[in-house]
Amino acid sequence: MNFKVNPSFENNTPAILDTIKTFGSSGELFGNGDRNKIKLFDLDGKKINIKSFKIPNIVNKIAYKYFRKSKARRSFEYATILLEKGIGTPEPIAFLENFNLVGLKDSYYASEHLITELTYRELVEIPEYPDNDNILRQFTKFTFDLHEKGVEFLDHSPGNTLIKKNENNIYSFFLVDLNRMNFHDNMSFEQRMNNFSRLTPKKEMIAVMSNEYSKFYTDKSETEIFEKMWQATSTFQEEFARKKRLKKKLKFWKKS
Repeated sequence: MNFKVNPSFENNTPAILDTIKTFGSSGELFGNGDRNKIKLFDLDGKKINIKSFKIPNIVNKIAYKYFRKSKARRSFEYATILLEKGIGTPEPIAFLENFNLVGLKDSYYASEHLITELTYRELVEIPEYPDNDNILRQFTKFTFDLHEKGVEFLDHSPGNTLIKKNENNIYSFFLVDLNRMNFHDNMSFEQRMNNFSRLTPKKEMIAVMSNEYSKFYTDKSETEIFEKMWQATSTFQEEFARKKRLKKKLKFWKKS
């Protein structure tokens, strides 16, 4: 077993370990649990969530033991780095990895549970969402700040940014699902634009984001930013649609 706890929660170590040990039979399920399972728990009066990662296949079992850090460990370490950089994310509490002779058996990541008003997804699915344009522009500035700090969030997708409304229509943003990130000294223009590709298929939202991004990134014109951002988005959407069609064909063949 490999276990690490945030120094702020060292006094809660026995309770955290016990909660993970009884994960299968306790806690409140959060979300659908299709791939990874998340459950809510109370830790000394504080609401936390614990993510149990999907048991890896045989290749990844070996890889996560000898060659790569597990998703749980990366989530904990990346959350720590984000907070050090002043980037919003739920506070990391602990991670635990269980190994057997083959490799990684199972793994868990514990963090604070944030309750927020919405995610980026609502901006995509509800065009008339109150203060939509303002939220989208503040989100774009948040993403620009990520890029300036060298953070390439590879899962920058609709459900992975929690958005909390503060006073005077100011919003705070918190990244979740953190196990895939790159950190750079400087991010290129292409890396920055590609980082928007998973967020929305809507051209009008790309227009707003490129307009806002151009206010802070002055190396390129607004037109250049829009064209590159839309190109990256279109490429991703086409690839996503192609994979979806392929999955349907595979399901059809299996049924046949």
